[in-house]
Amino acid sequence: MRAACYPFDVVTGDVPANLASARTGLRHAIEREVELLVLPEMWPAGFPKEPSAELLAASKQALQDLATDATSTRIQIVGSAHGGDGPRPANRAHRLHDGAVHDLYDKVHLFSPTAESVSFTAGTSAPPVFEWCGFQIAVVICYDLRFPELVRAAFRAGAEVICVVAQWPQPRDLHWNGLVVGRAVESQAYVVACNRVGTSVVGRRELELVFPGLARIVSPGGETLALGGDRAELVVADLDVDVVRELRRAVPVARDERRDLYVTWANEQPG
Repeated sequence: MRAACYPFDVVTGDVPANLASARTGLRHAIEREVELLVLPEMWPAGFPKEPSAELLAASKQALQDLATDATSTRIQIVGSAHGGDGPRPANRAHRLHDGAVHDLYDKVHLFSPTAESVSFTAGTSAPPVFEWCGFQIAVVICYDLRFPELVRAAFRAGAEVICVVAQWPQPRDLHWNGLVVGRAVESQAYVVACNRVGTSVVGRRELELVFPGLARIVSPGGETLALGGDRAELVVADLDVDVVRELRRAVPVARDERRDLYVTWANEQPG
């Protein structure tokens, strides 16, 4: 399977501009015969301070428009956007294919430095796995990458490719690089991680953040197969499902887990 990231500068509140950028990424992906395209977190509208009902409706329509654009292609598109209704929507992962929008899961861990919990409702379900091109695939949203229990749930569900959609700012780009590679190795899976580029004022606390991009595709053995920079560009690599399955046979991590102990440890109280 040929996978790609298309990081771009997500303009807060400007759905037409962001949809145009996503369509550019889709066009390049079609030209490169990509089969899995990963977009940044909250790509249709970004993180406006107080999104209006009209903006939420436009964001939802952008998902349908891009899904329609992908009709009759061999491309699954994954990303996240506002999901649900009410004053505190979810940050909801989705996949778009052949004219349809499929919801996946709602971001579980909300980023407190930008007061996400004030604007969003946290999810309670683990990322589901879906099949595409012979791979089992899961999607993880930005800050959730820091929490190994969540990514482990995708591993235990059989994920062979973990897509990460993100708006991860520059002061912590070393964390981004380390976590993307680390999650690939510990999950014995490919990680296709798309972080946005550009500068934006984010959330209710109106923090001005710089986003370095650094889209990265990593093998199950921790090798970086493709690496992007700080501009909008298609970052592409070919994935081989046999690499995942051979590594899991050679090093049977799933079989050797001690889940009975982990449950006990998780329930222990400090002190």
